[in-house]
Amino acid sequence: MSTTLLEVVTPERIVYSGEVNMVSIKTGGGELGILPKHAPLAGTVKPCIVRVKVAGGEGYIHVGAGFLEVLPERVTVLANVAELPEDIDVERAEAARQRAEQRLNQHDSGTDVDRAEAALRRALARLEVVERTRNAGNVLHRPS
Repeated sequence: MSTTLLEVVTPERIVYSGEVNMVSIKTGGGELGILPKHAPLAGTVKPCIVRVKVAGGEGYIHVGAGFLEVLPERVTVLANVAELPEDIDVERAEAARQRAEQRLNQHDSGTDVDRAEAALRRALARLEVVERTRNAGNVLHRPS
């Protein structure tokens, strides 16, 4: 099966770089499945869980907002935040989930509902990446 290079990059580092069989990512235009030799395109990335198929199975990467460039031989995701499952602090993500839920349940005029909902979505996505990896195993590894 043919592959394409996937690079997930934040301002601080390269989070993932490796050959993949398919990338599924949420963009400004909706969910996008990218196979090797995909037609060139560029777009925005919405905060999501990127699903990556490789020869050994499926892997997951949590990404924040960013940009996507697709070329026939490469897919590049530039995101403000990106985390492999082993980078996620489960206790911290769980605490963030609880704080966001408390803010949403307060119902006072000082609560920024949009911000609390965004924080809750981020925390839930991080926890989901970890849970999916526990069930399926981690097939994605940090670049050397």
